[in-house]
Amino acid sequence: MKVIDFLDANCKNCYKCVRHCSVKAIKVRDGQAQILNEQCILCGHCLEVCPQNAKTFISDLSRVKKYLAAKEKVIISIAPSYLGILEYDHPGQVVDALHRLGFYQVRETAEGAAMVTGAYQALLQDGTLENMITTCCPSVNDLVEKYYPDLTPYLAPVVSPMIAHGKLIKQLYPDSKVVFLGPCIAKKEEAEGDSRTKGYIDAVINFTELEQWLLEEGITISLCDRVPMDNPNPGINRLYPVSGGVVTSVMLDKSPDKTYHKIYVDGIENVIDVLNGMRQGEIKHYFIEANVCEGGCIKGPAIDKLGVSRFKARVIIEDQVEHIPACCEESCSSILLDKSFYPRPVTEHMPSEEEIQTILHSTGKYTKEQELNCGACGYSSCREKAIAVAQGKAEIDMCLPYACEKARSMANIVMEATPNMILIVDGDMRICELNKKAEDVLQIKKPEALEHYLFEYLDHSDALSVYDSHQPILHKKVALENLHMTAMLICVYVKDSDYVLCIFQDITDQEEKKLKHYNLKMETVEMAQKVIDKQMMVAQEIASLLGETTAETKVTLSKLRDSILFEDEE
Repeated sequence: MKVIDFLDANCKNCYKCVRHCSVKAIKVRDGQAQILNEQCILCGHCLEVCPQNAKTFISDLSRVKKYLAAKEKVIISIAPSYLGILEYDHPGQVVDALHRLGFYQVRETAEGAAMVTGAYQALLQDGTLENMITTCCPSVNDLVEKYYPDLTPYLAPVVSPMIAHGKLIKQLYPDSKVVFLGPCIAKKEEAEGDSRTKGYIDAVINFTELEQWLLEEGITISLCDRVPMDNPNPGINRLYPVSGGVVTSVMLDKSPDKTYHKIYVDGIENVIDVLNGMRQGEIKHYFIEANVCEGGCIKGPAIDKLGVSRFKARVIIEDQVEHIPACCEESCSSILLDKSFYPRPVTEHMPSEEEIQTILHSTGKYTKEQELNCGACGYSSCREKAIAVAQGKAEIDMCLPYACEKARSMANIVMEATPNMILIVDGDMRICELNKKAEDVLQIKKPEALEHYLFEYLDHSDALSVYDSHQPILHKKVALENLHMTAMLICVYVKDSDYVLCIFQDITDQEEKKLKHYNLKMETVEMAQKVIDKQMMVAQEIASLLGETTAETKVTLSKLRDSILFEDEE
């Protein structure tokens, strides 16, 4: 089942969650991270480290509110870590606040922890297991079953305090709904997604959700009444959320077992270290309290936003816990606490050496020396990342040095291949960068140019105007007379670096061609005008001649006509 979700809009090319995921149960596609549910152990570290809050916990809060609205008999099992997390003047005020929200009963999960303590004591007394790992932390259980399946026999075959408590409440109140309130996100999977423990807890909420809920209802814990818990005193078992609390509770017996070394370990890397030692045969006859959260359950991933120091929380809890045995319900002894653990190994395609080398080569890594192993991608080595790429969990361009080199390479290609002169200057007009074309045109090498100013070589008025106004100049024709060049200028302000970028496109040849073309047109026009003038002159001469001959013809024909008309009269 899905417990952690991602907000795609806020997740892009970060890889911080990959870097902090000890089991690499995260896949990256198009720069965005996705949880691999089958490989995830729900430690919640990705929730804690995500800088964009792109990861969210799938909430059961609306379901709980529906139970209460329907007048169900809802009993809340509150993890003892509340003693060091919530703000109150007296613990009983937390009980009253929860009653005001509508809960039928408020009971401490430590009541279930007391039952688990008895089961651990019995296993230690039996002495059958070579090593015994506590199974209160579902993330530790997942870590062993998935990534250390050969060590599964060392998991104590006992349910967690939450499940033990759920079983007890369901036996006492068969028609009730049981809600677990705690700091852990893995408890949701244990309660609702694990067929071995499903059915005893109906919903899981965390302390952050509770704080928001109380705020919405206008309930302030410190203003509530002091109301006792609805369960017998669980005594020392309230120490379970503190590192070493399980061992301390188990060892309260006046005649402690001497056959096992008792140790506690917290933090996933420390847990992995112990498991590796156990796998190598270095650890034998140990009773190991294991928790993936540093400091124990008092600083689970579901309470990180509350900003509680785990050291302060530990002191508060230890100051309030009585080192006395639990007063258990009479029906506790009849409840079965057994749980079977079994290997669920994560199987992934292991690429061939040829595939690995092909992927390494694609990011410019042809030798061991070129494998920087910087860890920016989230993987400890370039080789490990190449394997992840082959497995479809990572992308080629997650390699930051490669991406930077590629970007620089492309930028250099553009800078060096362009036929345009490019200069970058600061507010004082000092030259900060220039390309090869600019070196050739200005007849100066880059190291020397970087010690000079733009106005030593060119008119800097346009660049200065752009720097002061932040308004670009686009396609302005300028005459660089000292360079015998005409150029098209593009000048823009670069906000991020406070620079001005100047690009000079040499259009001298085009301008000369345009001038020649203009002169040719003018010559042609002049020639055409001369032809027109000559034609007009010829036309005028022809007209003049035609006029004279026409007059003579008229006179002659008139005489001829008259002679014919008047011939008989003579």
